[in-house]
Amino acid sequence: MSGALRILLAEDHGLVRAGIRRLLDDVAGFEVVAEAGDGREALELIGRHLPDVVLLDIIMPGLNGLNTVARISVEYPSVRVIMLSMHDNEDYVWQALQAGAAGYVLKDAGVAELELAIRSVARGGSYLSPTVSRHVVRDYVRRGAAERGPSERLTARQREIAQLIAEGHTNQEMARIIGVSTKTVETHRAQLMARLEVHDVAGVVRYALLKGLVSADS
Repeated sequence: MSGALRILLAEDHGLVRAGIRRLLDDVAGFEVVAEAGDGREALELIGRHLPDVVLLDIIMPGLNGLNTVARISVEYPSVRVIMLSMHDNEDYVWQALQAGAAGYVLKDAGVAELELAIRSVARGGSYLSPTVSRHVVRDYVRRGAAERGPSERLTARQREIAQLIAEGHTNQEMARIIGVSTKTVETHRAQLMARLEVHDVAGVVRYALLKGLVSADS
C-alpha cells in the first residue's frame, strides 16, 4: 500500500477500537499499521512501526493519553498525534495541545471528519472538532482576560513609571522627566507596585522586561 498514510490506533476498548479500525480500512490511502490497548503498548509499537499519525484515546489505563502524547512528542517528534475523546471539556483540550497533540477529535465524529483530521495533521496542520474548537475559542478569551489580570490594567502613566524604574531612575529624576512633583511620582509608584503585587524594584523590573518596556541589554 505504497504512499498510504500509516496510522496507529491506540484505544483500550476493544469494540470501539474495532469500529474505528473498520472505518479507517474503508478510507482510500489509509493503512492501519498497528493497534494498541494502552499507552505503553502504543509507545512500543510506534518505535517499531514509525506511523505517520497516531490516533490516541485520552483515557487509558497504565499510561493515559496525555502522558503518552507528551512522551511521543519527545521520543518521536515526527509522529503526529490526534487525541480521541468523549470529552469536549476545554481543560482536556488545552492539556492535550500543550502535551504535543496536533488534533483533538470527539468520538462521536463521523468518518468524513476523522478523515479530514488525519489528512490535516499529516500535512503538518492541526484539527479540532467544531464543538471543541468553539469551546477552546471561548476559553481562550476567558483565560486571556484572566491572564491579563491587574498588570494589564495599568494606566499609561503607571506603565511609564514602570519603564523609568526599570531604567534605574530615581523618584526625583522621574519627576523631572515626566514633569510632575516627586510626591506625585511616589504616589504613582506605590499604586503601580500595589497593582503588580510586587514589593521591590526587582519585581517592577521583571514586569518591564516581560512586557518589553525595557530590554535586558539596556
